[in-house]
Amino acid sequence: MFRDDRLKLSGWLVLSAVLVACGGLAAGNQAAKSVKRIAEQAVDSQVFVEGGIFELGDVGRPNGSPYVVLTDHARPTVEVKVDGYSISRYETTWGEMEVYYADVGRAHLYEDEFTVSKYLKASDDPLSPYYYRKPARVPNYGEAERYCAWLAEQSGLPFALPTEAQWEFAARSRGRNVPYATNTGKEDNDTYLQRPKEYIDPSVRPSGNMLSHSSLVMERRPVGTYPPNPLGLYDMTGNVGEWTQDWFQKDYYKHAPFDNPRGPVEPVNPDKPEKTVRDWAGKGGGFGGGGTVFARSGVHVDSPGTGFRCVVNHPEPIN
Repeated sequence: MFRDDRLKLSGWLVLSAVLVACGGLAAGNQAAKSVKRIAEQAVDSQVFVEGGIFELGDVGRPNGSPYVVLTDHARPTVEVKVDGYSISRYETTWGEMEVYYADVGRAHLYEDEFTVSKYLKASDDPLSPYYYRKPARVPNYGEAERYCAWLAEQSGLPFALPTEAQWEFAARSRGRNVPYATNTGKEDNDTYLQRPKEYIDPSVRPSGNMLSHSSLVMERRPVGTYPPNPLGLYDMTGNVGEWTQDWFQKDYYKHAPFDNPRGPVEPVNPDKPEKTVRDWAGKGGGFGGGGTVFARSGVHVDSPGTGFRCVVNHPEPIN
């Protein structure tokens, strides 16, 4: 009997090992499918932007007055040329970031902190501020840059963060004189998140053509909720602010080269390295032109709370 018991135990151990191995294999296959799905979606959502020449910066209202009056970061304007490229139709979401973090093994760096600055598991609940289709706010600039590089590895295409010039050219539908990257070029801010009735009540239906509110409030609308700009790009005004790859320099437009400007080659202040963030409407900037497509400012590379979208630097359409 003792020998039979040992044989049974050995059989159960072997069976358990097989089940564990199969479970691990199934999980691995599912993870690989998720990565493939995200990469394919990223390629499919790219919108081609034909290159051209335009006035980068605050071109001003028809009467000549500037849109942005609280800073002079967006003036004087400068004529620049950008080559053709593609840019994501949507801001990167919590669900996409979750797959990335798991695949590169960086989830453990953020998952234990329940703050805006840290990674949180995406939710399947549309009422959650971390619903997988809502725009992610990454913990720092580095994760945004790494995500685009990860897409490049998965797809074999030159994904990267946009330059300032690429971002603004696309937001303004190839350089049009419009203050907002909306379907009309004008601001019709959703009343969502406004006290008292609609404050953080995700059951409230969308209104208007954009959402601009304080970045201290985590709740946002799922990407693609509002009408796109004429190029077919969503939320380039509102929802969340967006990282660009350019180092921030207040008077950069005075020095920007004509051909595909990419910002200073290094931080202006090495003790306070800042990258340029665009779409300050996404951070709730609404005063003095701060919510327009022209507003620009620097954010420390280690600062949390900013979103992003990627571009593909290829002169022809990729899809």
